[in-house]
Amino acid sequence: MIKRLFILLTMISQMAYGDETDQAFAYADTQLRYQLEQVENVRKEKKDWTLMPRCVEKNGRLRMVRQPDWCCGFFSGELWQMYQYSHDPFWREQAVSNTWPVERVKTNDGSHDLGFMVYNSFGKAYELTGEQSYRDVVVQAARTLATRFDQRVGCIRSWSWGTPDRWQFAVIIDNMMNLELLFEASKLTGDRSLYDIAVTHANTTMKNHFRPDGSSYHVVDYNPADGSVIKRITHQGLFDESVWSRGQAWGLYGFTMCYRFTHNPAYLSQAQKIARFWFSQPDMPEDLIPYWDMRDPAIQTGVGPAQNGGCPRDASAAAIIASALYELADYVPDNDAKAYRDHADKILHSLFTSYQPSPRTTQGFLLLHSTGNYPAGDEIDVPINYADYYYLEALNRVRAFKNK
Repeated sequence: MIKRLFILLTMISQMAYGDETDQAFAYADTQLRYQLEQVENVRKEKKDWTLMPRCVEKNGRLRMVRQPDWCCGFFSGELWQMYQYSHDPFWREQAVSNTWPVERVKTNDGSHDLGFMVYNSFGKAYELTGEQSYRDVVVQAARTLATRFDQRVGCIRSWSWGTPDRWQFAVIIDNMMNLELLFEASKLTGDRSLYDIAVTHANTTMKNHFRPDGSSYHVVDYNPADGSVIKRITHQGLFDESVWSRGQAWGLYGFTMCYRFTHNPAYLSQAQKIARFWFSQPDMPEDLIPYWDMRDPAIQTGVGPAQNGGCPRDASAAAIIASALYELADYVPDNDAKAYRDHADKILHSLFTSYQPSPRTTQGFLLLHSTGNYPAGDEIDVPINYADYYYLEALNRVRAFKNK
């Protein structure tokens, strides 16, 4: 009887949010068609058809990037997300034409972000079409990424820049997201070495990146000679021991994804620990869209450059967390699953009702109020493409659950 009641309540909740999901995709259809127009105008002006939209500048202009910018693959990924939802040939055509300009990055061994650039574009393309050409790019990019792995450290090196006094072998929590490329390529090819690299990186990160409460440092600097930890610091958070929201989101998503490929209960436990920490934040806004850093004093003082008490929000962190929670809910008992879905549902409801700009504005982006690199004074309280990508992914995951 209790289980039947749980199923009924879940169905009622999903029916309500299902309608909102369709409305969100209808809105995304309008916005992204408008964004395609704006992108085309800039490409013609610059005579560069490889440019991709990354964010809206504070002056309202469209910031365009090309590979190997780490954000260059999200736009085509959004278009594939639209095709996944609608099966409209228009979105497939647009996705294809905006995917191939990223191809050259598959051999770029100077970046750890090949997962962001290639898996969210070519990986999504292969998932939805099964075409060999996309698969080949995914596999090559994974093999390139594997060259950045160091056996002594047990991690894929993140940044190649920075002086020795700053860091010697920097590994950032964001790098968990790039493991999906390795896991998928291993599955496609049977190459166990790619799987082993991903697992080793995840294990080393789980050991060294997290505090006892489940929160994450942004950067761990390793000694490449023996793999020992030199220091734990931040680069994009407020201070070393703060709680940079997007970093917590990367960790939650990353370990949930690792469990999908490995079924290692340690990864599931780590993801749940991160979720428990996140749910316990005393200063979390009621709408569940976090501040850019949950330890920013501006949360309390109201002194700062943005809306909501002077402390910028980060819609991108919220979208990543929502998408991760929907997947995590598939792997846990009913009570935990309901808590995760309820939290994610509220995030999406908040984004849909309060964080979407008016149609055919903001250069066609879907969400307002994301924060990119606050310490550098860059992309603060603006629309950013990865916020839109994970928002659409979360919406597709809601729809998949509803259809089950």
